[in-house]
Amino acid sequence: MRTLYGLVFLLITLSTSAQLTELTVEKIMRDPKWIGTAPSNLRWSPDSKTLYFTWNPEKAPGDSLYKITLQNRTPQKVNKAERSSLPGQGTYNNAFTKMVYEKNGDIFLLDVPIGKTTIITNTTARESNPYFSGDEKRIIYSYDQNLYAWEINTGNFSQLTDFKRGRKPSTAPETEQQKWLKQDQLVYIEILKERKEKRDATANHRKTEEPKRPKEIYLEEKMLGQARLSPDGNFVTFALTKNANAKATIVPNYVTESGFTEDLNTRAKVGAPQNTQEFFVYDIKHDTVLLVKTDDIPGIMEKPAYLVGKDDGKEKKPQSRAVSIFGPTWSPDGKHAVVQVRAGDNKDRWIMKLDVATQKLSLIDRQHDDAWVGGPGSFSLGWISNNELWFVSEETGYAHLYAYNFTTQNKRALTSGNYEVQQVTLSRDRRNFYIITNEVHPGEKQLYRLPAQGGKAERLTTMTGAHEVDLSPDEKMIALRYSYSNKPWELFLQENKPATKPQQITNSLTAEFKSYSWRDPVLTTFKARDGADVYTRLYKPEKPNGAAVIFVHGAGYLQNAHKWWSSYFREYMFHNLLTDKGYTVIDMDYRASAGYGRDWRTGIYQFMGGKDLTDHVDGAEWLVKEHGIDPKRIGIYGGSYGGFITLMGMFTTPDVFAAGAALRPVTDWAHYNHGYTSNILNVPYLDSLAYAKSSPIYHAEGLKGALLMCHGMIDVNVHFQDVVRLAQRLIELGKDNWELAVYPLEDHGFVEPSSWTDEYKRILKLFEVNLK
Repeated sequence: MRTLYGLVFLLITLSTSAQLTELTVEKIMRDPKWIGTAPSNLRWSPDSKTLYFTWNPEKAPGDSLYKITLQNRTPQKVNKAERSSLPGQGTYNNAFTKMVYEKNGDIFLLDVPIGKTTIITNTTARESNPYFSGDEKRIIYSYDQNLYAWEINTGNFSQLTDFKRGRKPSTAPETEQQKWLKQDQLVYIEILKERKEKRDATANHRKTEEPKRPKEIYLEEKMLGQARLSPDGNFVTFALTKNANAKATIVPNYVTESGFTEDLNTRAKVGAPQNTQEFFVYDIKHDTVLLVKTDDIPGIMEKPAYLVGKDDGKEKKPQSRAVSIFGPTWSPDGKHAVVQVRAGDNKDRWIMKLDVATQKLSLIDRQHDDAWVGGPGSFSLGWISNNELWFVSEETGYAHLYAYNFTTQNKRALTSGNYEVQQVTLSRDRRNFYIITNEVHPGEKQLYRLPAQGGKAERLTTMTGAHEVDLSPDEKMIALRYSYSNKPWELFLQENKPATKPQQITNSLTAEFKSYSWRDPVLTTFKARDGADVYTRLYKPEKPNGAAVIFVHGAGYLQNAHKWWSSYFREYMFHNLLTDKGYTVIDMDYRASAGYGRDWRTGIYQFMGGKDLTDHVDGAEWLVKEHGIDPKRIGIYGGSYGGFITLMGMFTTPDVFAAGAALRPVTDWAHYNHGYTSNILNVPYLDSLAYAKSSPIYHAEGLKGALLMCHGMIDVNVHFQDVVRLAQRLIELGKDNWELAVYPLEDHGFVEPSSWTDEYKRILKLFEVNLK
């Protein structure tokens, strides 16, 4: 009887321990495995019979490879032998009957119908980037910067290029005296003359008998990239990039295995000299290398709008802007080559036809933006047919799909409307596109099938939320990763037909996670001061305490007011905790967030902390007017860009926010990276006013409320130096209502549960002390 009672007690104890009766920071910030590990990395077998994916239902230290088949849809762990034999991701021939791929530094050829694999290389070196030649008789691959070919029928290898590092060896030119002496010797010394003649004849004979080798091309101090053989095998296109050797920032690492402080070499700062690129064509038949000139590209010499009128009245000769060329992408028949040309200042993207024989560029499409070119799929393109190209452009203000006909030279829109085409895949038969759009709602991602020649798109997915899609190679089945606002990602499978009910394959969530009723936040809008609708998630408590917290997502160009499981899942759980305590919580897709078109994306151009901040201020006012929030009890917090907005809010609108937590914040944009910052604020020495307006360190004197700053000390993205400089500024200003928490072993994204727990306990304390 005692044993029975003991067993019952144990079962009750285990059942209770798996229940989330009350949310605490310690509970929600544990290793995420307590939630359950979502399936990821979906991948079909080339014969479309098996779907592989990464999963960890057993809470093992690392994820494992699982599979289902169309006949057995119960996930099975893949054994080591099968895992080792799986092909890598590869490139198919035109008939999709053969696939060439690289695995572990070697090249393999798979015959798909019979499942036979041929080992092409088996070396200690690393071969990579394999693809079929235009006539599909050879496999082209890269090794040690050069291109090689393997003939499928004979198994013979050949070297196609001879790129060499460094400079070509040279000897000092002979002086006039040396030339005269040599000539004089050969005139009067017969034996010397005879020996030279024999030596020259032997050398010439050897040249006639030696097989033709590829031309030696010396790279000098430049880096080689994008080397590719043309489909006819007559040309090799490649890019050479000169490293600007810009000074990089050093991030000290204080807590190390060695016991010594170690330096992490990271990135340069915005405005530093940039690498420059040149693009070349190697004509194999004529043994020549020629530069692709860019001086005649339409608009290449146009001055960016922000610099017009800033030349101090001194006329300067127009200069070509720096550009980079990417490609080429060849038509299926190998007759047309298309490249993308991107301006170094990112104000222009040109799609151009490249005639490799003449190295001439001709314009197909130009996308210009006085702010910066971007948006989903803005650099995506491919071929519908031998004569028609597809690409994505924000020409109308939203990312849409276009087709260009090489015969008529006409461009036509395949999609249109106030929504974004976010992903594009062309079917194998080139008759249909599979596109993911947010047409239904800015906060959803749905899959459609669109005729390649235009027409009405068929919606293939039906569940509310977001879908990440992987079509089977035969395109009969669709593997889906699907999630909803309060439901993490799971794997589903459905037929490639409209209105087909998907079958759920995985159930990843733990009993403990499911024991709590996670909120489905209300996705709504409020009006900004300029009349724009701002989408926001609203967490409404059953018993409001009159206080509110505003969360600011990071990355700038990112979306969080949506209907799928957020990458900010820890913050989502924290918002549930806050709501349980009576706080009203919102997080919005402020100006510059993804999902809303070009004008929204570029709404912060030349002024970060402008419209993006006023959207949050307007959100606070909406909370006061519509949800009864005390205007004196509103807090704000966020990380990275969210930390930046928090600082700008606390410094420039101090009467709006009583408390703020700025996590890993940018404090001075002149110290951030070039690629991101120069798009939005240009460069400091040419647009210093934009940087002064946008950088919190210039506005720190405005701080009134309670401020918490948290930063990882080995952050190689937003450097710890940022918050240290701001701390010194606050000290000099005599501010005493702030604190700084540092995390010696954390980078930009924290990984240790102990760090997450410490950080969010401090955030919760900040709000409990200052907002209640």
